[in-house]
Amino acid sequence: MTRAEQVYQALRERIVTVALEPGARLIERDLAAEFEVSRIPLREALQRLAGDGLVTTVPGQGSIVTVPTPKDIEDLLDVRAGLEPLAARLAAVGAGPDALARLRACVQPQNDPEALTEANAAFHREVVAAADNPLLAQIMEPLEARMRWLFHLTFFKGEGERDPDQQRLEHAELLEALEAADPDRAAVIALAHIEDGRGPTLEATRRWRLQAVDAKEATKTRRRRVSASTTGA
Repeated sequence: MTRAEQVYQALRERIVTVALEPGARLIERDLAAEFEVSRIPLREALQRLAGDGLVTTVPGQGSIVTVPTPKDIEDLLDVRAGLEPLAARLAAVGAGPDALARLRACVQPQNDPEALTEANAAFHREVVAAADNPLLAQIMEPLEARMRWLFHLTFFKGEGERDPDQQRLEHAELLEALEAADPDRAAVIALAHIEDGRGPTLEATRRWRLQAVDAKEATKTRRRRVSASTTGA
C-alpha cells in the first residue's frame, strides 16, 4: 500500500465515523507531520476524498470536511433507490453460500450501537459484493463511504433516524429473499427499505443544525502578524 493510499484510508475512516466533523479544517502542514509524509501523497489523498464527496477543497487555500445538506442526502437516497434494488436482484440470483454467510453475520443482534451501525452499513456493502457485477461495485464504492458517513452522522447527532434494530430486521427480511433466490421480492424489499427511511433520514439532516460553511472563508490562511521588533524596523 502506498503512503498516499494509507493517508487516504485513514482520513476517510475518520471522516466517515465523524472523528473529523463536517466543516473541520484539514491543515496540510499538520496532517503531513502526523502521517510523516510529504505534501504530495497528502494532496493525492485529499483529491481522492474530494472525489468521494467527503472533502471540499478550495484551490490555493486548503480543504475542509464537506458539510452535507439535506439536498445532498436526498440525492444520495435517489441514487441508492435506483441502484440497490438492482444489486439485490442480482444477488438473489448469484449469491453463493459464502456470500450468504457474510450477510447472515451482518444481521446478528448487536449490543453496542456503534457495532450495530457498522453491521448495518456492512450489510449493504455485502449485497453489492454478492451481486458479482464489477461495474456496479465500482459505481457503488464511493456511495458506500457516503452511506456509512450518513449512518454515523445520524448516530453522532442522535436525532430523528430510524431505530437501527428496525433496520436490522428489514435487512433480515431482504436476506430471506436472497436465500430463497427470489429476485423480484429482493428488489421490492430493497427499494421499500430505502423509501421507508427517506422521511426519518431527511428529518434527521434538518435537525443536525450543521451550520452552512463558506469553504473559501473556512480555508483562508491565517497569517501571523509580524511585530516591528521582529522585522527590525
